[in-house]
Amino acid sequence: MHYITKIIPVQTTKPIEIIDITAEVSDAVSSSGLNQGQVIVISQHTTAYININEKENRLLEDMETFLKRFAPRDGNYLHNLNPVDGRDNAHSHLLGLLMNASETIPFSKGKLLVGEWQSVFFIELDGPRKQRNILLQISGI
Repeated sequence: MHYITKIIPVQTTKPIEIIDITAEVSDAVSSSGLNQGQVIVISQHTTAYININEKENRLLEDMETFLKRFAPRDGNYLHNLNPVDGRDNAHSHLLGLLMNASETIPFSKGKLLVGEWQSVFFIELDGPRKQRNILLQISGI
């Protein structure tokens, strides 16, 4: 068994942003030289997450609208009274309760084994941010 660790840096431009990172994850797996195994994709942040879902423009708009309605930025949150880093981002942390920080994706012959409609997304909930990091842990033979 071999292990490879890579970082994918991401810059975000919106308060809530859904970014397709499928190509970057796929490229990392195919360039790893490993034939079969799995890749763990993890966000290294508490207000940004990883998700597998369908990439369709109207659906992505619906997802963003849903997140904004579910936990509005201007809600009355205790965390915002004295935020640790000066960001009133309680809504971002609360939305994170519904999401995964990571996804594990199998691969074979150097290709991700995802369904026809599945894409891998990085979901920013507290942007914009100059740099976010996505860690890949690729393991296999």
